[in-house]
Amino acid sequence: MARVPLDFQAFYQTYHRSYLRYALLQVGDEETALDLVEVVFARLLEDWPKVLREASVQRYGFSVLRHVIATHLSLARRSRALVETAAFEKVRVVVRRQLEVMESALGLYSAIARLPERQMDVIVLRFVLGYGMSCTAEIMGISTGTVRSHLHSARRRLAGEIGVRWDSWEAEEIA
Repeated sequence: MARVPLDFQAFYQTYHRSYLRYALLQVGDEETALDLVEVVFARLLEDWPKVLREASVQRYGFSVLRHVIATHLSLARRSRALVETAAFEKVRVVVRRQLEVMESALGLYSAIARLPERQMDVIVLRFVLGYGMSCTAEIMGISTGTVRSHLHSARRRLAGEIGVRWDSWEAEEIA
């Protein structure tokens, strides 16, 4: 039996939980989410020397996660479970004051699901799953500046789509 590299073990321990939480939001089923995340880590382990040569191991890993989920949903002829998942309860807890008005407005969750992929990912990781700015950046393998940019664009788009004044939103807390 081949030894699992220590750096892979560390990557697995660091990102398994966040990948699982993200996958669960997308597929809506814990068992399926776990299976998909295990597929992701199996693929990463299989190509680990190549993965380590990537500019960002985190970005590469997150892209594999998104690809595995998208493939599963496509083959199952299902859409993202994002709109229906109970995890949106966390949105109200994390940013209750910012989103109280939006929650009663037309289709916040549907609007989030219609965002461009990267913007949706940032909103999901940041507000739905409650990760801080730096942690969101780390999980996605992008800079915190890029996270801020995606948040800014997503918030503007959501505000316009559901009819909330952009300047009525509170300033983003930097975590």
